[in-house]
Amino acid sequence: MNHITDIKGGFTLNNGVKMPYFGLGVYLSKEGQEVINAVKWALEEGYRHIDTASIYGNEAGVGEGIRESGVPREEVFLVSKVWNSDQGYDSAIKAFEASLERLGTDYLDLYLIHWPVKGKYRETWRALETLYNEKRVKAIGVSNFLSHHLEDLLDQASIVPMVNQMEFHPYLVQKDLLGFCKEKGIQYEAWSPLMQGNVFEVELLKELAKKYQKSIAQIVLRWDLQKGVITIPKSSKRNRIAENASIFDFSLSEDDISRLDKLDRHQRFGPDPDTFDF
Repeated sequence: MNHITDIKGGFTLNNGVKMPYFGLGVYLSKEGQEVINAVKWALEEGYRHIDTASIYGNEAGVGEGIRESGVPREEVFLVSKVWNSDQGYDSAIKAFEASLERLGTDYLDLYLIHWPVKGKYRETWRALETLYNEKRVKAIGVSNFLSHHLEDLLDQASIVPMVNQMEFHPYLVQKDLLGFCKEKGIQYEAWSPLMQGNVFEVELLKELAKKYQKSIAQIVLRWDLQKGVITIPKSSKRNRIAENASIFDFSLSEDDISRLDKLDRHQRFGPDPDTFDF
C-alpha cells in the first residue's frame, strides 16, 4: 500500500524531489478568469500541484491564479509541457523560456515532453536534461510515452525521466507499462482519470460509490492513489474541485482495488501515442 496522508502528501521521485500525488489539471480551462478562479479555488482547498501545458493556452492565467491565491510560489508544484511543434533541442529551450514568461516564474517544478514526436523526442530530452542540470527545473519527465518510446529514450539519456504522465483509468490500466515504469524508477501519473466523464456509467463504480458513501469520481481518484499513481483531475467548477479533493478520509479494500483493475479493456478515450497525428 502506498503511503497516503492528506491532500498535501506526495510520492518521492527518483531524484529525491517530493511531488504532490494529487493536483489540478487545467486542460480546457479557458484563459482568463475561468482558469484564474480554478487555480485559486484549488489552492484554497489545499491543492499544491497545478498541471498546465503550453498548448492549453492558459499558462498566463495559471500564473495569475497562483499569485492571487497568496500561496507562496515555493509551496506550489507547478508543471508545464513542451508541445510537439516546439520539439528539438533549441526550440524546446525557447519553449521553456516562453512558458516561464507566461507563468511569471523563474523555474518549474516539473517539465514534460508532451508527446513522443518521432525523430524529435531524443533531442528534446537532451534540452530538458540541460534545463535540469542548470537547476531551472526541479524534475523532468515525459507524457504519453509507451514502453518502446521509453526504451529508445533511455538508450541515449543521461537522466532517467522522473515521471511518465499517461491516460490512466479503469478501462486503460496498461499493467505492463506500469510495471516497466516502476522497474525503471519512473513515477506514473494519470491524465483523464475520469475517462472524459464515462466513469459515471460504470456499474461497478456505482456499486462502490454506494458502498463507501462517496461519489464515483472520488472512488476512481482514490483508486489512482492506492495504485501509486499521481492524479490530476481537471475541473473549473468550485464544487467539483472541492469534491475531488475529499478522498483522504477513506480507503478502498484490496479486493475492491482488484475488482477495479479487472475492468481493464485497453480502451482509450484520448489519442493513441503510436498513431496520434502530430
